Amino acid sequence: MFARLASQRLLEIRLAFRQSAQAYRSFSTALNYHIDSSDNNPDLPWEFSQANKEKVAKVIEVAPIRVYEVATFYSMFNRSKVGKYHLLVCGTTPCMIRGSREIEEALLKHLGVKRNEVTKDGLFSVGEMECMGCCVNAPMITVADYLNGSEGYTYDYYEDVSPQRVVEIVEMLRRGEKPPPGTQNPKRIKSGPEGGNTTLLSDPKPPPCRDLDAC
Repeated sequence: MFARLASQRLLEIRLAFRQSAQAYRSFSTALNYHIDSSDNNPDLPWEFSQANKEKVAKVIEVAPIRVYEVATFYSMFNRSKVGKYHLLVCGTTPCMIRGSREIEEALLKHLGVKRNEVTKDGLFSVGEMECMGCCVNAPMITVADYLNGSEGYTYDYYEDVSPQRVVEIVEMLRRGEKPPPGTQNPKRIKSGPEGGNTTLLSDPKPPPCRDLDAC
């Protein structure tokens, strides 16, 4: 009797934890977990294309978690469909401090999608990338351009963006235009200070004399 009650209680605890985990997942789209869908599940038949077979020297069996680790770490791997333009918002601390959440919110609202969803025309999707390596120009986004397919994709970085500017970038891309990459702040050059340098305005002075006998 005691063993049966203990077993039943254990099942109840496990169920509670599972429901709690599902509830937390529903509040965040930032977690790296997979949800099966009709076009993305392990039961779908799949095979390398002939072109990719020629590139793969050897196919070996590895633990699924090893594949998952790579697929979730590198932003060039997408575990679900993305748009022709995949807009990646930097989510690291400097960009968050400078308003990256507002940048993402403006993109999602303008496109009418959630994170990692694709617009109905298949043109845009919005995701997140960790540290794009230009914190001085935060906040920033990357546009992964897949117009020429996954073989010829390009990354363009857009720095010093604002909610209004990212919407303008989206509409320029929609019209087939190429927004100028780099800083979007007209008052600065690359990652220089806004308004120009305030120090190091002339050539540095030569070092003092090191010949003690001549000094």
